[in-house]
Amino acid sequence: MTIDGMRAYHLRSELSAAEGLAFSLAHVSRRCLLAALLVLVAPPAWAQTAKPAPKEATEPVMLQLDAFRRGDFDTAYAFASTEIRDQFDRPAFEQMVRGGYPEIAESTFAAVVSSAIAADGHAYVAVKVRGANGKSIEALYDLVLESGQWKINGVAAKPDPLEVSVPPYSPLLSGERAG
Repeated sequence: MTIDGMRAYHLRSELSAAEGLAFSLAHVSRRCLLAALLVLVAPPAWAQTAKPAPKEATEPVMLQLDAFRRGDFDTAYAFASTEIRDQFDRPAFEQMVRGGYPEIAESTFAAVVSSAIAADGHAYVAVKVRGANGKSIEALYDLVLESGQWKINGVAAKPDPLEVSVPPYSPLLSGERAG
């Protein structure tokens, strides 16, 4: 390599190092500025509201089931979220529950199986319910936090798998032909 070639190489290296240093300083400066803004904008730790525990979401579910048991649909309706209340007025709510969820409308027993808070902030409460009709279901409640209180935003019910009866074995069901 010639002397002129070496000078050009060192000059490019020095420029590259200087450019890298300038980029690093600008990057660090932006990070510091962002951190300072976050500190100024973020509320203090004591002002932040505590996230509710999943167990807290079980209370409105059990209270609503108790209200249904007493036939108190006014109280039960009070546990419904704004979204549900927008979809159903009080009489339509009662009709929907009685028609679509008879085990919930008239339960004789209910027990919370699990509860969890999802990343989207919804709480999910799984409940085993036995209806006055003798049938048992698993109900998965979806709750949302409204003004600091859990409100029931929906429920999905399915037969309790432990109580689903399986018909006795039949050769006709297994694919065999009758004689």
